[in-house]
Amino acid sequence: MRIVILGGGVVGVTTAYQLQRDGHEVVVLDRCAEVAAETSWGNAGMVAPGHSFVWSSPAAPMTLLKSLFLRDQALRFRFSADPHLYAWSLRFLAQCTADRARRNTLLKHRLAAYSQSVLHEVLGRETIAYDRSDRGILYVHRSAQALERGIAQMRLLESDGQVVRVLDRTGLAALDPVLGAAPGVVGAIHCPTDETGDPALFTRALAGLVAARGGEIATRTTITGIETDGRAVTGIRTGGGRVTGDAYVLALGSYSPILARRIGIRLPIYPIKGYALTIPIGGHAHPPAIASVDEHHLVAISRFGDRLRVTATAAFSGYDVSHKPSDFTFMTDVVRNLYPDGADYARAQMWAGLRPMTPTNLPLFGRARYRNLYLNTGHGHIGWTMSHGSARITADLIAGRRPALPMDGLLATRAGHAP
Repeated sequence: MRIVILGGGVVGVTTAYQLQRDGHEVVVLDRCAEVAAETSWGNAGMVAPGHSFVWSSPAAPMTLLKSLFLRDQALRFRFSADPHLYAWSLRFLAQCTADRARRNTLLKHRLAAYSQSVLHEVLGRETIAYDRSDRGILYVHRSAQALERGIAQMRLLESDGQVVRVLDRTGLAALDPVLGAAPGVVGAIHCPTDETGDPALFTRALAGLVAARGGEIATRTTITGIETDGRAVTGIRTGGGRVTGDAYVLALGSYSPILARRIGIRLPIYPIKGYALTIPIGGHAHPPAIASVDEHHLVAISRFGDRLRVTATAAFSGYDVSHKPSDFTFMTDVVRNLYPDGADYARAQMWAGLRPMTPTNLPLFGRARYRNLYLNTGHGHIGWTMSHGSARITADLIAGRRPALPMDGLLATRAGHAP
């Protein structure tokens, strides 16, 4: 078939790759000058099944309430005139029970672990340079009580196959001497099978392979509408003309619900703004040796070759991606505290972008209303982690194959995500 993929982020491009391997003709549409220029550009770069805990947990409502009054909260909620925010928030709060958080976390972990296995299959076939590190990720704690809580929480993922190692300061220093000596750090949980790499570099290299094998990567192409005949999608309107195919995949991340509403599909995706710094290491002698997440401050730190990527904060700000230097003060203070001679902090590049969050923190798959329109969207804050498995699942569903990962609780129509 000729399949049109709407969206050129990591989810859209990995989907194109898997569909092309199945023998389909693929067309990727993206409004930016190159693929992976929005959400896929600025994330932490962590392929992290060990970070699969959902945000919709019993602790989330109080965190959101506190954010109305306190600064520097990891989740920041602000009142808005946007009715979609409140509809989404009610569905999010409904997921914040212990039972639902456990169920959703296990589903998310299984998808993340499956996706990592698909990534490794791709790396076994293709040569792609993307500043990969396979040393694992450290989940760092700043008190003995917090470390014990983290260990207890991680047992859920451990029961699902996640490899977990608990480190005191000495064990932590053996992996990263600077982090092991950082003030306030008491220990960490090490997930040695987690990994990191620059998702934008990967996505652009993969898009190059797709194009070299006959696929079309249509950048600078703004999608203006979807045409249907009531039963099927018949074409995509763009600023450059009409694009048609036999099937279509909606992979526009945070912008998926805007386009979907125009053809009668309501997707429970809301944009959550995240902030990122990309910092050259320069001549600094003590950069991170391994990726980490400061679990107290929820600041993630990855090293991409000669650069650091630091991410933090989840702000309910609608589609606003504006930012100012003060938005990055807290995260800069955290990384400086951990790595005082880690990078050239004065030359940090500031960025803000949108995470496409669903109330369950699970992406949406399957057909939505029209027989030839498929969803692969709503991957939240770990889209890079889940992208490869999501692409394979989508290719399997289009082919009429049973995906290797059980889909109970993941198909959009079964989960009630789309009418």
